[in-house]
Amino acid sequence: MKETKKIWKLFFVWDFEKEEAWLNQMAMAGWTLCHVGFCNYTFEKTEPGEYIVRMEMRKSDEAYREFMADAGIEYIDRLLQWHYYKKRSELGPFDLYSDIDSRIAQLNRIGKMLWLICLANLIIGIANTINTYAHFGWVNLLCATLLSYALGRIHGKKESLEKDRLLYE
Repeated sequence: MKETKKIWKLFFVWDFEKEEAWLNQMAMAGWTLCHVGFCNYTFEKTEPGEYIVRMEMRKSDEAYREFMADAGIEYIDRLLQWHYYKKRSELGPFDLYSDIDSRIAQLNRIGKMLWLICLANLIIGIANTINTYAHFGWVNLLCATLLSYALGRIHGKKESLEKDRLLYE
């Protein structure tokens, strides 16, 4: 049985690059992700730098997972629509987004999910504020505000990539 450890750490959705960088720092230190939960990461002891870890938001797709396995990429786990993968470093570089368009598509998926949740919180918050029996409409409005901030961050990243794309065309 391999040695494991759990770490509780919070990342916001707009900081997914920081989360991925942290997971790779852990792998470089000899702790590779083996399970993920809400703010909860479980690592197993491996050789330092043995794996490269990547994550992406997408719908579950068994054919895609098989495609990844054929490329030497191991599926680790998922949290909602975030999927985590690892690949042995000795097999070469590992990047899920090899071009600007695929990175923009990833940001569009994240933005769409955030927009839907934000809209739902806004509607529920307004409805609960109007309803005299519901005293917690402000919680939904606060969530909608935070999600609006996240949308702005994702939009900013997308705009930056779109400017970069214009430079390379």
